[in-house]
Amino acid sequence: MEKDNRFESVYSTKVRAGKRRTYFFDVRQTKGEDYYITLTESTKKFNSDSYERHKIFLYKEDFHRFQQGLNDTVDHVKTELMPNYDYDQFEKRQAEWEESQRLAALEAEENPVESPNTVEPSAPSEDDISW
Repeated sequence: MEKDNRFESVYSTKVRAGKRRTYFFDVRQTKGEDYYITLTESTKKFNSDSYERHKIFLYKEDFHRFQQGLNDTVDHVKTELMPNYDYDQFEKRQAEWEESQRLAALEAEENPVESPNTVEPSAPSEDDISW
């Protein structure tokens, strides 16, 4: 029996965005061996282990216009609406959090016995920064 690959990604990348939100960018293949992109926002629901997902399907004939529209919109916010905002602050905080996770993992490897009161650091969130 031949495997149906219509819903499998041929390429995938994810972007973590705070504690509760992740974006997935997946390239998928059609039956006719064409390709399209799905953009998925996955948000963890409050007080639950479940997730809410929103999906956009982007087809090759729209790639250029979509990318241009997104770039124009982001540039407008950055240059016209909020030119003095530090857009790199989230990247810096994410890098610091990832480094703390890496160091914690190394420490856990070196010291396998952990205290029952050990609290894992949480990922940075847009909620932690005042707008």
